[in-house]
Amino acid sequence: MQVLGSPLRSSWDPKMNTCCGSLLTELQHVWDEIGESEVDKDRMLMELERECLDVYRRKVDEASNAKARLHQSVVAKEAELATLMAALGELGFHSPSQAEKRSTSLKKQLASILPRVEGLRIKKEERMKQFADVRAQIEKISGEISGYSQTNDVNNLITEEHDLSLRKLNEYQTRLHSLQKEKSDRLQKVLEYVNEVHCLCGVLGLDFGKTISEVHPSLQQVAPEHSANISNNTLECLEQTIQKLKSERRTRMQKLKEIGVSLFELWNLMDSPEEQRRRFKSITFVLKSSESEVKESGALSQEIIEQATAEVERLIELKASRMKELVLKKRLELEEICRKLHIIPDMSTTPEKSIALIDSGLVDPSELLANIEAQISKAKDEAINRKEIMEKIDRWLAACEEERWLEDYNLDENRYSAGRGAHLSLKRAERARVTVNKIPAMVDNLMSKARAWENERKMPFLYDEVWCDWYRY
Repeated sequence: MQVLGSPLRSSWDPKMNTCCGSLLTELQHVWDEIGESEVDKDRMLMELERECLDVYRRKVDEASNAKARLHQSVVAKEAELATLMAALGELGFHSPSQAEKRSTSLKKQLASILPRVEGLRIKKEERMKQFADVRAQIEKISGEISGYSQTNDVNNLITEEHDLSLRKLNEYQTRLHSLQKEKSDRLQKVLEYVNEVHCLCGVLGLDFGKTISEVHPSLQQVAPEHSANISNNTLECLEQTIQKLKSERRTRMQKLKEIGVSLFELWNLMDSPEEQRRRFKSITFVLKSSESEVKESGALSQEIIEQATAEVERLIELKASRMKELVLKKRLELEEICRKLHIIPDMSTTPEKSIALIDSGLVDPSELLANIEAQISKAKDEAINRKEIMEKIDRWLAACEEERWLEDYNLDENRYSAGRGAHLSLKRAERARVTVNKIPAMVDNLMSKARAWENERKMPFLYDEVWCDWYRY
């Protein structure tokens, strides 16, 4: 009985020993009452001792397994902590020495490392969100710049979890800032191009929405809050569109100027009223302006060109029906100019001859009209050349008229009577004598100018087909 009690009681506390001893005493008492032999009692005690050892051994194994798992957890958490700190670029992790580990229980070691691991896990998730946000912006802007196609730059931006350091994040942010700057510059350029396309479409009367959509649909609303395609291809297409629109503007402007010149000639020829001309006042501005100065909406639209062309055609038809009237009108204008110049107009285009030629069909009325207009232009040039001499002739003729009046006045025997108006005639006579005294100088000056004019032009100066009437004065 001592063999069983000694090892069991040696590792138990007193209360446990008392309990076990009481049970063993009760067991022996039961065996005595049963009448068990000493051999059976020893055998059963040996079995009981083996069972107790088995229980001890099982508990030791369970405790050893629990220790191994706990140690493995500590090692795993230390490894995770090291990995997290390396990925986040954290410094200062101190791995405890073997002596420190032996002096600290595994549970305490695990309890001390778990909060740090959890803190770094949260920090890693936040850092990954930062990386994801920056990467998403980089991919979005890169797509806009590249035209929504995959690029090597975007593929190289795949974030690896083993490098979530601030240094790597700063690299991505630097890349993002560079792309944002490039996007801003490109967007500004696109805005300038789109505004120019809008202006040109307005001048040409074209559909801006349709024109800009042909370049790229995203350019319909170019603004920071809208994603617009700002790729090199889009910029090139915008430049080509602007060049095409400018070429079309140049073509239409040249065409409208040609139509405008014809329109003004016909207006002047037909004496068109101002209200008819006012409908095409924009053409007047175009004729006086350069390409860059024409910015009024619809100023070079196809509708304006068609309207102006229709007006020219209408005036041409009207001109054909009124050709006789126009020819006669221009001929009268020519005769009036020649009358004032005291020269004889070209007799080949007299009203009678002009009407006869038109009625006979031998001459195109337009050619006849152009011939008379050329004669008018020549007469106007002649008026400029003869102006100075004509003014002197007019003054000389006025002086001769005063001389004749003075002669008549001097022959009047009643010139000094006190009749009504006598004092006025007297004053005129005084002025006339002064004028008459200047006639010789006038004639000399006139003859000098006339000779100079004749020498310069190698032709006589005719006045009403008379040459140098005043020379004989």
